[in-house]
Amino acid sequence: MTETQNATSGALPTEPHHHKSSFLALTIASVGVVYGDIGTSPIYAFREALRPVMEDGILTRAEVIGLVSLIFWSLTIVVTIKYIIFVLRADNNGEGGTLSLMALAQKALGRRTLALFVLGIMGASLFYGDAILTPAISILSSLEGLKLVTSAFDPYIIPLAIVIIGVLFSVQRHGTARVGILFGPICIVWFTTLAALGVMHISDDPDILWALSPHSAIRFLWNHGWLAFIVLGAVFLAVTGAEGLYADMGHFGRGPIRAAWIWLVFPALILNYFGQGAMVLAHPEAIENPFFLMAPEGWLLPLVLLTTVATIIASQAVITGAFSLTQQAVQLGILPRMAITRTSESQAGQIYVPAVNTMLFVGVILLVLGFQSSENLSHAYGIAVTGTMCVTSMLFYVIVRRIWKFSRIAAIATVAPFLFIEISFLSANLLKLLNGAYVPLLLAAALMTIMWTWRRGNRIVKDKTRRESMKLEELLEMLRKSPPVRVPGTAIFLTNDPEVAPPALFHNLKHNKVLHERLIMLSVFTSSYPRVPEESRAKIEAVDADVTRVILNFGYMETPNVPRALARLKKQGLKFDIMTTSFFLGRRTIVPDRRSGMPRWQDKLFIALNRNATNATDFFQIPTGRVVELGAQITV
Repeated sequence: MTETQNATSGALPTEPHHHKSSFLALTIASVGVVYGDIGTSPIYAFREALRPVMEDGILTRAEVIGLVSLIFWSLTIVVTIKYIIFVLRADNNGEGGTLSLMALAQKALGRRTLALFVLGIMGASLFYGDAILTPAISILSSLEGLKLVTSAFDPYIIPLAIVIIGVLFSVQRHGTARVGILFGPICIVWFTTLAALGVMHISDDPDILWALSPHSAIRFLWNHGWLAFIVLGAVFLAVTGAEGLYADMGHFGRGPIRAAWIWLVFPALILNYFGQGAMVLAHPEAIENPFFLMAPEGWLLPLVLLTTVATIIASQAVITGAFSLTQQAVQLGILPRMAITRTSESQAGQIYVPAVNTMLFVGVILLVLGFQSSENLSHAYGIAVTGTMCVTSMLFYVIVRRIWKFSRIAAIATVAPFLFIEISFLSANLLKLLNGAYVPLLLAAALMTIMWTWRRGNRIVKDKTRRESMKLEELLEMLRKSPPVRVPGTAIFLTNDPEVAPPALFHNLKHNKVLHERLIMLSVFTSSYPRVPEESRAKIEAVDADVTRVILNFGYMETPNVPRALARLKKQGLKFDIMTTSFFLGRRTIVPDRRSGMPRWQDKLFIALNRNATNATDFFQIPTGRVVELGAQITV
């Protein structure tokens, strides 16, 4: 059985695949997918930032203005300057996200390093924590607006949230191509509503405009000492979702994402936060839930309904992001092979991963039942996002230094301010560790252990297989001296090492004592590029008169289809007819070995992961009727 491996050779960069769509259409679509998460932050971010200050005593005007100023400058520095201006330039052939940045950093260094790998799996693991927390806090916070309509809704908030979450995850297998068309327009209505509500209330107390001055934020931090540090953990809720700008770049391109932020999303968020602040200055009793109390009389229920739809869209965005991240991780050999279903023939990003969908669903339900309210969940929310941002900044330093060719001092001067701010936010969120922040950390630790074990176990298996195998050329020399019986047709042997004879070939000779008249030694590698152009897909080498070595390269954003790739090689002289071809795969049964180099518990974990991984036949989309599997036992 072959394993997908990283390969930086043989793959050339391709043009981003979004250039054929219109700029306006991509901008509108990005509003729904990219900004759904950060766009729902006004529902709870300012409210939660007010709570620590209220617990310390009477809320003053300067404190309200200072809090709004902190939110404004957090959005400006972390989102606008870091992501919009700088990080969006660090694309891996049009793709963004933690794993894409890790692959780009590895190419920049010209080698794989342990530090980059650890940063990559850390960022990926923390993203899954965000993908579980976002639906829980977003949907709960929107439904809690019903309490302001009438207290009769109180007992139904949790059951209603569970029903919505259940429906949300149950429809994932059908894809979101059809309803996704509505995401952009609905979110444009949402951001327009945010802006309108803000404009309506800024006039309540125009002094809130002093929040535009950084002096207001600095004065708040200076005057409140330790309390200000605690408040930062809540202020950061305003920028959760910023990673989506970078992670979704491959779907929309940096231009549409930047345009949507500058011309719609950023102004709408700022106007809304300023409106909430002005309303609290004029009406202190609005502290209870400033966002929903902004609604004009008679418009509260429609606002709750619009908010619920917006939070569902935000949840869909992170679920889709988790599916995409999983595909990348599987292709890069960081996670075991999983069943990945395409839900759209026309949109490459529309995929469904059943195992991840189930994990997210169970996790979200447990969070809703365990925390019961968005206020309680806010203690857990944020730490996953801040951790991911810190990872991005550290990987970004490698790009600035190695690819952009900044001097060491200039690279540090560029990255250090962002990293300082994010570490401050991360430290503030760590104060909530016992109140729920341990949840995403435990999940991230579990996922990192799985990724590390899978990578380490595969390396041990590969090294051991290589030591016990024979060079392909040596085997062919032996067969020339003592030729076996040859039968008509073509046999393709899958191997993760093109230099050695596949174990399945040995077993076929040993048990069947025959060989097909044409042999193809096939290796499938994953490139550090997201997509590989067809002209660079394959490398063909004639090893002998009837033996051919074929190496196929797929990008980490592609789903490998081996039969289709081989069929396209007919033009290059490869003799291939699927109806007369047999695929020989080795099926490994792994047993623990105390001398493997891994602890006993890690051996057992790796064996369990290997047992539950999707077989190569399904993963490479090989017709099951053309596959012969030959088993072998190997110890780790």
